[in-house]
Order: sequence, then C-alpha cells, then structure tokens
Amino acid sequence: MPMKQLDATVSNFDTVFEKFRSEAPNNKANLILFLADKDPSTSLSWCPGSITQYQTCPKASICIGPINCSLIGTPLPHKNGDVDVILHDPQDCVRAEPVIYKKLETGADDVALLRAFVGDRPTWRNPQHPWRVDSRFKLTGVPTLIRWENDTIQGRLEDHEAHLENKIDALVAGK
Repeated sequence: MPMKQLDATVSNFDTVFEKFRSEAPNNKANLILFLADKDPSTSLSWCPGSITQYQTCPKASICIGPINCSLIGTPLPHKNGDVDVILHDPQDCVRAEPVIYKKLETGADDVALLRAFVGDRPTWRNPQHPWRVDSRFKLTGVPTLIRWENDTIQGRLEDHEAHLENKIDALVAGK
C-alpha cells in the first residue's frame, strides 16, 4: 500500500496533526518528519550538514557552489581577501530525505508520514520555536524522524542519524 503523506507548517500544524492523530489507528506505523523548508533559490533544504573540515576559502566562494560554507564567528580576513570557513557536507536534510522516502515508499506496511516544515533558517534558529519548546517534541535539530504511537513518541532518529537505513527500518518496525 502506498505511503500516506500529510504536510504541515508551523502555522497549520495543529489542524494537520489532529487529522494525523485521528487516522493513526488505521496505520501500521505513524511517523513525523520534522525538516527544514526549501530554500527558494536552490529548491533544496537550507538545513546545515555535519562539520567535516575547516578550510580557508576565497571570500567570493562563500555560500556558492556544491559545498555550504559558513563563517566561523567573526572572520579574520587574510591579506589576500580569503576568510576561514567551516565546510558542511552534505546537508543533513538533503542526505536524509531521499533515504527516508525510499524506505517508506518501498515498505509493504501501511505507513503514514506527517512532514512538518520548521520554517526558514531564522524561524528555526529562534530558541522559542514552537516545536523546540513543545513538551511533546522538544526538537533540537532537523531532520528529526519520530514514531508516533498511542499519542506519544515511541522512538526517534535525530538529525545525525535520520539517514541511516537500518535505523529507519528499526524505527518503522517499532524496535
């Protein structure tokens, strides 16, 4: 059976979540995927990846190209105009989403997926973001994949592990 998918934003989450909850008993697994909104300029998620290395990049290359460069605090420019940056590769959401969707779409069980978009980067970075402070979710990063059963979290994969197929399988299976 195909995966059932609902999408929610911060502004309409309560309504969509109520529908998700009401249909939950009809599914073998009910999952909530909290993820970053898509950057309109790239159509890719804006969420950061894991820090893989420090490097000095030409000032003109910051945030351009396939690698997401972000400044280390207040940069000290080199005499030639280069700056020190942290390289992130690849972005957690960009890496995790296709793996999650593939695993859920190829599974034989009835699975419902609520995709909850956290907003743009400034919205998510606010320490008072509704899903950071919500006692049900207590989000600390995106993507976060949660198994929702009996009106509570029965398992979760945090941002650094949401792309791991064996962990997704275990979460869906309720192990």
